[in-house]
This record gives sequence, C-alpha cells and structure tokens, in this order.
Amino acid sequence: MDEHFSSSRLQDETIKRRLAIGLAINAFIIVAEFIGGYIFNSLGLISDASHNVIDQGGLLLALYAHILATKPATPDRTFGYHRAGIIAAFINGFVLLATACVLGYLAFKRLWTPVSVPGGWVIAIAFISFVANLSIALLLQHGAKTDLNIRGAFWHMFADAWVSLGVVACGFGILLTGWSFLDPLVSLFIVGVIFKGAWPLFRESLEVLLESTPPGIKTAHVVEAIEQVEGVKNVHDLHIWAVEPRLIMLTCHVLVDEDSAHMKDQLLQTIRSKVATEFGIYHLTIQLETHCTHSNGRHCDLKQTAVSPSSREPRGHSH
Repeated sequence: MDEHFSSSRLQDETIKRRLAIGLAINAFIIVAEFIGGYIFNSLGLISDASHNVIDQGGLLLALYAHILATKPATPDRTFGYHRAGIIAAFINGFVLLATACVLGYLAFKRLWTPVSVPGGWVIAIAFISFVANLSIALLLQHGAKTDLNIRGAFWHMFADAWVSLGVVACGFGILLTGWSFLDPLVSLFIVGVIFKGAWPLFRESLEVLLESTPPGIKTAHVVEAIEQVEGVKNVHDLHIWAVEPRLIMLTCHVLVDEDSAHMKDQLLQTIRSKVATEFGIYHLTIQLETHCTHSNGRHCDLKQTAVSPSSREPRGHSH
C-alpha cells in the first residue's frame, strides 16, 4: 500500500513538473510568434500565437485542476477535488471545439481574400513553434493515458503542433508557388484534426459530469451478475457513476430471501467480490433488505429498467 502511494505521489509530482515546463515553453512561443507576426505582417503567425494563448490557459487550468485533485477529502467535499480535473477537461474540450469553428470560419473567409506573407520567416518561426508544441505534448503523453484532465492539455498541445506544422507547409507552398489559397486549405484540414481529438474528450467529460454510467459497463449486466448470487431475489435503486474515470461508484438495494438474511456478511462479501472482479468497481454501497422499503413496490423490481436502458429512472438517490 505504501509503495503504491509513493508511486502515485511521484507520478503526480512528475505531471505537475511537466505541466510547469510546458507553460514556460509555450509562453516563449507565444511571445515569439506575436513579435514575428507583427514584424512580418503575418496573420498566420498571429493566429497561431492566439491559439497558443488558448493552450496556455488550458495548461494553467490543467495544472491548477491537477493540484486540486491531489488534495485530500474534507468534511465539506467528501469526494475531494477529483471533479476539478473533469471540469478542466470539459472546458478544454469546449474551447478546442469553439476554436476549431472559428478557425474554420477564418479559413473559408481567406479562400476569398488570401493574404500574402514572407514565406521564409513564416517557415522558420512556425517550425520552432511546431517543435516546441510537439515537445510539450510528448511530455504530457504518458499522463494523458490515465488522466482525463491531462489528456485535455495533451490534445491542446498536439493540435497546436499540427496548426504550426500547417503554417510551415503553407510557408513552403507560398514561397515556392505564390499560391496564397494554400493557407486556408491547410487550415481546414487542421480543423478536422482538432475536432477528431476534441470531440471524444468533450463527450467523455460531459458524460462524467452528467453522472452517466461509465462506458464499458452495462447496468443490465451488473444487475444480472448480482442476482446470480444465491439468496438474492432482485436488485433495485441501482446507480453507477464515476467521480472521475478512475473512481467508479455504485450504490444499490438488494432484496434477499429471509432465510439468507442471517448470512448478511457473507452475501455482502460475495456481491462485492463479484462486482469488483467482473466490472472493476471497488467503491460500493449496498443495502440488504428482506422486504421492500419503498412506498411504491415497483421500485423493488427493476428488471425492465435493467433490460431497457431507455427506460432508466432519472438519476439521483431516492432513499
């Protein structure tokens, strides 16, 4: 247990340090692109710098949320600050989608009014931005595998690396051919890349905030598994949700035979072990009952609800 705690703490410190490094590198790139865009009259560089400002805000938000998420629970916040990371991921995803829409609008506009820029300088500055953004994304790649919040920051930086590479490609194309319309065409491709990365992030974080059943877990399968335990008559008032993707919670009432009531501890242990083994849910609150405690008896027989997801009860605890 101590070894696991130390490893988790070391991982958290590593992520925070990498986020801080990413902030420093990104700040340098923002200043460089704004100055370069102003001197060389390059709207592409200024736009890329503006996108980097959004990334800087995303990184700051991710760092702040990650620090909050490592704080212990309090009497006022019994789940701690785990949702801070989810909120940050939701905001990051939303901003990415909004940015993609704006970039798409500007790209279509530039198809009609192309802007001429000095290709050589644009290539040089944009390539430095590409290398820097890609480096930051690689710094965050490992943490993004398990942390939705860090995944949001990762996609911010990875998408911006593509933006910078698109500016580089446009610089080469315009330098060699003089075709200014290449800039908006590449921008439209970049918009597609951003949408591909941002939409799953936005959708997953929204599902967590709505307390939906986590992906990969079917309510009907959980009910069926519990009802297979000897002595269990049915499962009702079942709720499955995630505080954050790594912290899945389950609460339910289990109606048992009166003859099995004296085996309460054994039944609870069997149910917990079965749910943990088959579904990876370790945070459970189970109430055993020998008769229905609801005023309306239909609450104690949710077989139709379990079979048909569309007929689920509204979320929220009804005790």
